[in-house]
Order: sequence, then structure tokens, then C-alpha cells
Amino acid sequence: MANSLPTEFDVIVMGTGLPESILAAACSRSGQRVLHLDSRSYYGGNWASFSFPGLLSWLKEHRQNSDTVEESPAAWQDMIHETEEAIPLCKKDETIQHAEVFCHASQGMDGNIEELDALQKNPSCVASSTLIKPLDSTSLSEETHSSHITSYEVPTQDTPKNNEEITDTAETSVKEEYCGYDTYKHTLSDGTKDEIKPVLENNSVPPKRKRIAYSQIVKEGRRFNIDLSSKLLYSQGLLIDLLIKSNVSRYAEFKNVTRILAFREGKVEQVPCSRADVFNSKELTMVEKRMLMKFLTFCLDYEQHPEEYQAFTQCSFSEYLKTKKLTPSLQHFILHSIAMMSESSCTTVDGLKATKNFLQCLGRFGNTPFLFPLYGQGEIPQCFCRMCAVFGGIYCLRHKVQCLVVDRESGRCKAIIDHLGQRINAKYFIVEDSYLSEETCSSVQYKQISRAVLITDQSVLKTDSDQQISILIVPPVEPGAHAVRIIELCSSTMTCMKDTYLVHLTCSSSKTAREDLESVVKKLFTPYSETEVDKEELPKPGLLWALYFNMRDSSGVSRSSYNGLPPNVYVCTGPDCGLGSEHAVKQAETLFHEIFPSEEFCPPPPNPEDIFFDGDEKPSEPLGTSNIVMAKLESSEGSKNLESSGKHLQN
Repeated sequence: MANSLPTEFDVIVMGTGLPESILAAACSRSGQRVLHLDSRSYYGGNWASFSFPGLLSWLKEHRQNSDTVEESPAAWQDMIHETEEAIPLCKKDETIQHAEVFCHASQGMDGNIEELDALQKNPSCVASSTLIKPLDSTSLSEETHSSHITSYEVPTQDTPKNNEEITDTAETSVKEEYCGYDTYKHTLSDGTKDEIKPVLENNSVPPKRKRIAYSQIVKEGRRFNIDLSSKLLYSQGLLIDLLIKSNVSRYAEFKNVTRILAFREGKVEQVPCSRADVFNSKELTMVEKRMLMKFLTFCLDYEQHPEEYQAFTQCSFSEYLKTKKLTPSLQHFILHSIAMMSESSCTTVDGLKATKNFLQCLGRFGNTPFLFPLYGQGEIPQCFCRMCAVFGGIYCLRHKVQCLVVDRESGRCKAIIDHLGQRINAKYFIVEDSYLSEETCSSVQYKQISRAVLITDQSVLKTDSDQQISILIVPPVEPGAHAVRIIELCSSTMTCMKDTYLVHLTCSSSKTAREDLESVVKKLFTPYSETEVDKEELPKPGLLWALYFNMRDSSGVSRSSYNGLPPNVYVCTGPDCGLGSEHAVKQAETLFHEIFPSEEFCPPPPNPEDIFFDGDEKPSEPLGTSNIVMAKLESSEGSKNLESSGKHLQN
């Protein structure tokens, strides 16, 4: 494929992160010839999801990448004409720093087990490609204002092939360099025999604590889908609206986040956020329930009552809450679990706006405002890549671009030169920020995101059901510090193995990720050891495995900060620290309208009955005549399910 690429395109996109993938889909949908490249061996960039062995290989790759010395200039310089100049691109990814891994689980009884190096076997190991319909999953449809949700299974033939090789029998020897244990060996069997079975959520008896060894995590490593960037989807957010509008939602399935939690006075509590939750709560007194409902009702239309808050516009939201005669517990719930803001940085207007947004998202798909995609966030960029491919986009992974070719006279970029020495021309170029060289970014001041990924044996707040998806905000202890956002995923999200939880911690960086987040980890979890499991009950969940790393946040960088970029080269940024993906969607839409101001951004797909070859006339005969080209985007079974009345969402 790479040796026979066409040399003329309308748009070349470099990087397969969320904003680049949305842009590629939008450009392809509007009829542009799109070439979508990624120097990495997997889709998603820093938005990707990995299996457990894939994550270990990703860590190894980044460590080796940081030790690699850049090569001398290649022969591409001979391909630059006298009337042209080149802008070299970055040869290695420098967006991840300070990665540290800790294993607290015991080795296990399986002897020596080698890690399966999934990325070396097939580097495109992002998320499971064949979606298995869980009992309580949700699939977004056009009927979004109803409490009924259409749920169906995505046809296998429409699924990306990026993970096919990983389902084959494979034995690859890779020394485990992150856990501190001896070398391990594991054989990954055929995927058809290793089918994921959803767990029923109606357990009446809480599960007993089980011993979980590191060898078991390795053995079940393909059941994990670990996000590099931890986010949720607001049910009334821009990304959900775009997924529904463009019909990309048919490529993915979602689960509703079941709980909003709060951390107060050393304890984890569930926050009542809907009217039913408020009046069913045993944590609040009757007076507190009335006070909370009155304030939340005001927040829904606070713009209509400016006299209530205009005197406090210069104050922080926490100070404003104190004037509303709310109890300390209610102030804490509203500030940290509903508005999800910090005490120091949030103004009154920002807090009211965030609270209103939270409340408006309630009830669209469940009793919380958030959805989570099955198999991880890495599914979303792949869904838009699939849409781009459906409309003719060409994809190449492991395809590096050495430089941009710029015409000296016009100052516009006219081509790229790839690692094979091929020159490919285009009108517009979209580049992920990490592809730009240090010289181009010399004036840019980047922020950093501190991330931690934990595998634990129990939930931070145990209930009768072990299938809970929770979000928790831990307030900062010291003034000026950042709040830590925690998202806890259960096995029914298809992101971790049975009897474990996958926990993501995120905050803005002030130090290394471990220094920023380790204190919160110690508050909520106990390092796991085999001797402790024999005790009757542990006060905290057991921590089996932990990864800390810092990720670059380029979301606040303006185009003017980059040096010497041609006007037809557009830059997309990586993940930001926010909970949703609103910034990525806004950026993609803004850049699309800059490039194609008269085109609609990701319009709904055409009706197959309305698609004709050029030159054909609309027939007067019934459907089925030979001059009608049906665009079969999904199986007949999927179409039937899409048109059905839907199912009630099960939490």
C-alpha cells in the first residue's frame, strides 16, 4: 500500500487523534480526497486504548524512543527544488514523560511466564475490534430525546482490521522490565475461544475478595482496554451530538456512568444528583434535601435571575455558595461533584454554568450526565476513521513524514516527503502538534497532565452490585494544588478482567505524575499482598498494579505561537485535562470551516436510495432498478435494530 500511494490529494492529515480523525471524516464526507497518515503503529495517538501487554509494549517503545539519537538528515533534501524550502518534522514522540510502573500483586503459581508483546506482534492493538453486545449497554441512535435507547451489535464486516493478528495464537518473548519480577511466559489462544462474557449486575450478595496474582493479569491481559487519556462523554455534549448527527454512533456502544461520588472527611460518599436521588438519599436531612433542590432549580435558569449572583461575579464559586445558606456537605457536593470545579480557580459565573450543564445532561440516557464507550475512549477516533474510509479516505499506519515542502514564492505548503522518499502533493495539511519539530515549537509554552492508571481488586465504594462505573473528584489538600479526577471502570465496560477495576486518575501537573497523584492513591487504596487477603476485611481496595506518567497538554496553544507555519497547514492539539472532549470537537469544527467555509460539517450520511452514479437520472420505477446504487453501510440485522423502538437503559 505504502509503495503505491497516489501522489495527489486534497487533504493530508498527519496523526489519528480525536480532532484529526474528526477532521479527516468531515473532509472525506464533503467529497475531498483524504490521505490519513500516522507514524505510530496504532490508531488514536494519545487518545488510544491498549490491552495490558500492548500498554507494556507502548511503555517500552517510549523508553527506547527517549534514548534514541536522531538520525542525520536523509536524502529527502535532494528532492527539494530551488524554488522550495523544507520544514522538517519531529522524528520522535516527546509528549509522554516520567513514566513509572509499580506492581504490588504477587507473582502467582504459574512459574515463569513471558509477557506477550502485542505491539511487536501487531502494533495496532488498540481496542477489541469485534464488539460484543453486553446485557446493559447503550447504543446511541437518532431517538436521543427519549428515554428509550436503541442497542445493537456492530456488524463484524464493518469493523476495523487493526487487531486481527492479535487474535491468532502467538508466543513472543519479552522480558518484563516494569514489574520487578522474573521473566514470564504466556500463550495467547485464539480469540474465538477467549470470548468476553458480560457479568450480570443483579448480584444480591457482594462478591468475596479473591487472590489476584500478576500472572493472572498477564494471562487475561487482552481483556483490558486501558485509555491513555481518561474522559467521559456528556450526554448533551458536542461529541454526543456529533456522533448522532453524523451517524458515527452506529460504530460504537456505550454504558451510562452509574454513580457520582465525593471524597469528604476521609470518606467516599455517593452524591445525589437527580430529583429521585435527592429524595431517596439517606445521607441528607429533609432540610438539606429542600435546600439542595431549591438551589439546583435556580441553577437551571440562573440567567433569568441576575440579581441573585451579579454582586458575586468577582468572587469564587465556593464563596458564593456560602452566601446561599447551604450546609458544608451540600457546598462540597455542589462544588466538587456537580460543578466539578476547584475552590480557587472557579468564578461564580463559571460555577453556575457548569452546574447548569450538569443538570441539563441528566436524564437523557440515564440517571447521571455521562456515558462511557465500551472498550475504552480509543474507540471514538477509530469510529471517525471508519467513516472517513467509508467515503474514500486512505489510511497508512507506521508511515512517517520527514518534511513539509513549501513554495518560496507563495509561502504555501504544496507537498510532503515520506520516509520512503515519496513526494505526495495536496492543497491542505492537518498536523498533530507532536509532529512539529522543536524549532517550530520553540516559542510554545506547554502545560502538562498528570495521569495514573491503577488496577484494583475492589471498588472505592462497595455496594450490592460490583458493576458500577463511578466518577470521583478528590479536592486538593494544599492551597494552589489541583483537584484529582478519578474514573473507576468495572469489567462490564470491557476495559478490565473480571474481579478487577480499572481506575484512572487525572489532574493538571505541578510536579511529576507520581508526586502529584501518589498521595491520593494512598488515601484510597492499600498496596496488595497475598497475606492481607486472608484477613476478613480490608478497609480499602487492594492496589494490584500502577502506572504514572505525564502527558503534554497543548490545548491552550494558539497558532501564532508556532514559528514559520504556512497558511494552509493547520495544527491539531492533543488531549486536554478536561473531563469531556468538547475542546477537540470545537477545534475540529473550527478548522474545517476555515478550510472549507461553504461546506457543512459532518452532515448526516445520505440515504442509500438517493445515491446515483454521475450522469444517471432519477428513475421513475420502484426501488431495486439497476441504476440505483445502494450504500450498504451495515448489515440488514443492524438496520433492523436501528429502526426498532429500542430498549430501556439498564444501569
